[in-house]
Amino acid sequence: MVLRKQFWRFAVAAIAAFLVNACGSSGDSQVKVVVIGEPDDPFESGVRLSAAGQLVRAATVEGLVAFDEQGRIVPALADRWIVTDDGQSYIFRLRDGTWRDGSELNAKVAARSLRSAIEALRGTPLGLDLASVDEVREMAGRVVEIRLSHPAPYLLQLLAQPEMGLTHGGSGGGPMRLEREGEVAMLTPIPPVELGLPDISHWDDRARAVSLSAAGGKEAVDRFNEGEADLVLGGRISTFPYTSSVGILRGTIQLDPVEGLFGLQVMSSRGFLSDETNREALALAIDRDALIAPFGVAGWTARADIAASLPADAQGGPDAAGSQGQARWAGLSLAQRRANAKARVATWRQGRNGGDGAPALSVWLPAGPGSDLLFTRLKQDFASIGVELSRAKKDETGDLRLLDVVARYPRPVWYYNRFNCTMSKNACSPEADGALAAALKASDPAARAELIRKARDVLTEANIFIPFGSPIRWSLVRGDATGFAANAWGWHPLMPMAMRPK
Repeated sequence: MVLRKQFWRFAVAAIAAFLVNACGSSGDSQVKVVVIGEPDDPFESGVRLSAAGQLVRAATVEGLVAFDEQGRIVPALADRWIVTDDGQSYIFRLRDGTWRDGSELNAKVAARSLRSAIEALRGTPLGLDLASVDEVREMAGRVVEIRLSHPAPYLLQLLAQPEMGLTHGGSGGGPMRLEREGEVAMLTPIPPVELGLPDISHWDDRARAVSLSAAGGKEAVDRFNEGEADLVLGGRISTFPYTSSVGILRGTIQLDPVEGLFGLQVMSSRGFLSDETNREALALAIDRDALIAPFGVAGWTARADIAASLPADAQGGPDAAGSQGQARWAGLSLAQRRANAKARVATWRQGRNGGDGAPALSVWLPAGPGSDLLFTRLKQDFASIGVELSRAKKDETGDLRLLDVVARYPRPVWYYNRFNCTMSKNACSPEADGALAAALKASDPAARAELIRKARDVLTEANIFIPFGSPIRWSLVRGDATGFAANAWGWHPLMPMAMRPK
């Protein structure tokens, strides 16, 4: 009997291994990637890109530096660089080689393209992140210098973003070439010799194509389950429940350990939301642990304010404002918080119309079963303090909207820039913007930290953002897929997936 049990245990394991290796229809000649989104996403232009658009841009238009599959900064068009002691000058030496049209890869063209990329981002949050760039200039031959108005220890992370890719003659320098086949983006690694680089032996044996398409969450997961996709990327909480259909034999669900902003952004400053104490009442009412419990995400931590949302790397950085891990209302139970919030709602109702009529708000959430779960919980939480919640059909019509973004670098300034008044006409804090601007100009580290602290405190009190915790980013990865690694940026470049292991 014992031998029979062992036989079946080994048989099941062997069958499982066979199915994992056989579940992809593309074999080893092609990697099939599906990104959650809209069918046209891979072919976007401009600077406001979807997840699929970012992946294609990064694969076809390199910047000075790039991210590898583990989220580390690696050389791209620049093969090395130095940073001056004062942190206000980054000097890059471009690699040998050419652009795709065979023209020389030189500092003049690279600097011009870099200036154009920065200019195109004006008016976007990423443009604010790049505000420290004072000058981009070409030096001898293949050397480009970026001068800063103040130190920016996160500059390399910014230069590795897909939007910072450099172009020449309207096209990028690879490392992959793009061909469109209907709604599929076919991306093929460019042989190094075509870019004026040394040949790599057996290149044709090592490199393979990546077919990338975008689809809705359910369709993307169905393709994976049916063996029509090797990887599914771009998963968020709105689509997370679809992963329940993924069997263990198909592959694994990978969660990225990302940081960022995940919560409700206040979009209106009218009525009930015109008062910061009323906005805080909404934050008090939310049971954050219960909000995420239906998803079964292990290790997720609830966070009640912007300060607690800052990643660990930001706590001790030169522009950090000390330890901010303690959430607001740490000494209050949920029942006490809700009683406090309910009293504020009653006060507002009494002052507005003699106590009749509950405040009614709308919230925009992206489509998907995960959003449905969030809305059900939020509606219950707000009802517990006397606030009615409905669901807005469009993001621009909601009083509140879900903000779900991953931090591009681990510094407080990234978080504060997301709420800058120049970005939109939504609820914002000019006082916090002023404190941050002054902090970036301050030469004294202690003064800078104090101003950053002020910006943090002002934003916290303004309650224009109601955090839940860290964002959730998931992928589906077939058992024999390579070139993928969960990482802190939730970024999964295509080129490593295209290269077979040596």
